Amino acid sequence: MKYAKNILETIGNTPLVQINKLAEGIPGKVLAKYETFNPGNSVKDRMALKMIEDAEADGRLKLGGTIIEGTSGNTGMGLALAAIVKGYKMICVISDKQSKEKMDILRAVGSKVIVCPTDVAPDDPQSYYSTSKRLAEETPNSWYVNQYDNPSNTKAHYESTGPEIWEQTDGKITHFVVGVGTGGTISGVGKYLKEQNPNVKVWGIDTYGSVFKKYHETGEFDENEIYPYITEGIGEDILPENVNFDIIDGFTKVTDKEAALWTRKLAQEEGMFLGNSAGAAMKGVHQLKEHFNEDDVIVVLFHDHGSRYVAKIYNDEWMKQQGFI
Repeated sequence: MKYAKNILETIGNTPLVQINKLAEGIPGKVLAKYETFNPGNSVKDRMALKMIEDAEADGRLKLGGTIIEGTSGNTGMGLALAAIVKGYKMICVISDKQSKEKMDILRAVGSKVIVCPTDVAPDDPQSYYSTSKRLAEETPNSWYVNQYDNPSNTKAHYESTGPEIWEQTDGKITHFVVGVGTGGTISGVGKYLKEQNPNVKVWGIDTYGSVFKKYHETGEFDENEIYPYITEGIGEDILPENVNFDIIDGFTKVTDKEAALWTRKLAQEEGMFLGNSAGAAMKGVHQLKEHFNEDDVIVVLFHDHGSRYVAKIYNDEWMKQQGFI
């Protein structure tokens, strides 16, 4: 009999799917690394499990402990699934810009959810970064994950996502395109792919209101670049240690409106029911098309599932309120 001993054994080995209608006008073949097939419906399951396993191995996470993390939702889900299987308690600290579905889903899998304001500086006591750290200090037998600076995040993608993409493309991949938040996916996958073939180009998708693109191009952390934005899961107002800018060949920025509209296009024209960052990534591929030629194999990674965004991106009233339709 072939079966997984628990749900965590189903993480990884996600399919690679060709983009058809929405790839028209783009030279080369566009393939999506479809991460919603993970049990928590996102790419974050990979690094959530890796971070927990590494913390168990070196004693940071102990029997009966409490896992505490600031999350935009998806890492929290991956951590929560692992916490259930392994017998830990879970506290997720989330910002109020995240979708209600994400908060409801985290509560549904037994996590305690604490909601913090988005529109405050990272070092503000109310921010979800500061709140996570404070809770970890106050909670006995707890472990603060810190996905932004935790090297196990990048390592997970170096060990699993990167090799899968290389094998699935038979080593023919020429470009890797992905939204950048904590930086673990782009840095881990990018490092692995460039070790196999230094000519592979690695492109990051950023959003307006985030510091990544300008910092990569100038080395300047410009606080004037920072302002609230709607797109979830990509962009940052800090520089996470997991973002290895030396691995990244360039960034392109996608607006909130384009990210939302292209997310809907993926559902309606490709049958791909995905999250907000997938639309940003797909629009980003179009913005980068001058860098591709007919023989190229472009892999774009889609992070999470559309079920997280039903009340937002897939809701006409919400889209009208934002001025997107």
